[in-house]
Amino acid sequence: MIPRYSRPEMVAVWEPATKFRIWYEIEAHACDAQAELGVIPKENAEAVWKARDVPFDVARIDEIEAVTKHDVIAFLTHLAEIIGHEEARFVHQGMTSSDVLDTTLNVQLVRAADILLADMDALLDALKRRAYEHKMDVRIGRSHGIHAEPVTMGLTFARFYAEMDRNRDRLRAARAEIATGAISGAVGTFANIDPAVEAHVCDRMGLTPEPISTQVIPRDRHAMFFATLGVIASSIENIAIEIRHMQRTEVLEAEEFFSKGQKGSSAMPHKRNPVLTENLTGLARLVRMAVIPAMENVALWHERDISHSSVERMIGPDATVTLDFALARLTGVIDKLVIYPDNMLANMNKFRGLVHSQRVLLALTQAGVSREDAYRLVQRNAMKVWDDGKDFREELLADADVTAALSPAEIEEKFDLGYHTKHVDTIFSRVFGD
Repeated sequence: MIPRYSRPEMVAVWEPATKFRIWYEIEAHACDAQAELGVIPKENAEAVWKARDVPFDVARIDEIEAVTKHDVIAFLTHLAEIIGHEEARFVHQGMTSSDVLDTTLNVQLVRAADILLADMDALLDALKRRAYEHKMDVRIGRSHGIHAEPVTMGLTFARFYAEMDRNRDRLRAARAEIATGAISGAVGTFANIDPAVEAHVCDRMGLTPEPISTQVIPRDRHAMFFATLGVIASSIENIAIEIRHMQRTEVLEAEEFFSKGQKGSSAMPHKRNPVLTENLTGLARLVRMAVIPAMENVALWHERDISHSSVERMIGPDATVTLDFALARLTGVIDKLVIYPDNMLANMNKFRGLVHSQRVLLALTQAGVSREDAYRLVQRNAMKVWDDGKDFREELLADADVTAALSPAEIEEKFDLGYHTKHVDTIFSRVFGD
């Protein structure tokens, strides 16, 4: 990804120097295991560790690859230059390139997942804090973009918290799914390398052995991983869309923090735009862009082809770097989001009590009116509010058919906002467990 949407810790996971260091550790641990089995001399295995603190020359590896047209061979040649060709004689014994490439990719994805999990923890903390801060601040709920019934801003934040908490569970599962390694040799039969080598390498690299690989680790694991990133991105967009709506001028129930000296428009000095959440909507599209290619990578020819390779070289860094940035940006937006409770109440009352129509409908049915007649009575008064700007409560009190079933006091009681918040504590307990 471009630096504009990148953060250093995640970028470092995908740097060539990081990749080559992981390759080296895999090869060195494999040599240790081979020496333990008596397959290679112990002194050769020990010699490999001479490169432990030596930085690999990425430019030199690229120079060798320009000739060999093979990245792993280029790396092994450079390693031999560092530790000595005789000492490097048994490096990569019985292994195939995919043993190194696939195991490394999974190490990188596990590290990326750990960063993303920490990002999600920070986002969850921010959502929880804002949920409790605005737990009982009433705002209008909307369905189809139209006023429905009252909710609270706290419930809005709690809803997003619950969604992200599910996503955290999904990411933990995806991390476990991807945390496998394979050192099984050509076509995965262990014909030229003992399974004990794989077990040793995986243990040292924080992975578990792939139960059965061909020449590659099965790509259904990677498909699940990137699909999970796509779901998380969609949840980010879900939150961003709500904030963008709340910042609309005619709504203005909340808005992104506007810092001193910030400018909203090159042409219109009055503008304060939801640029961060609009940006998040776009970044979510980029993360989801990786999902279909990851799915298509599952179907490889026979024991191996490399049609997946070019895809993963791009979507691995791009999807994780972008999601890392997006999660951090959303956390900042939530943390500093400016809330306007007075505007929420003003919007609630814009249609003069109309949002209480269901309570009146239910009260009429409880009073013995058929549901069809009750609906008709409530709707004909509601339409006067829509069409003529009338006051819903006053229209009901003036409707003889309504007052024949409900007393004025009973009608008045149906306009109590507290009725809609009486179970907020129960919902919070379900979401936050406290």
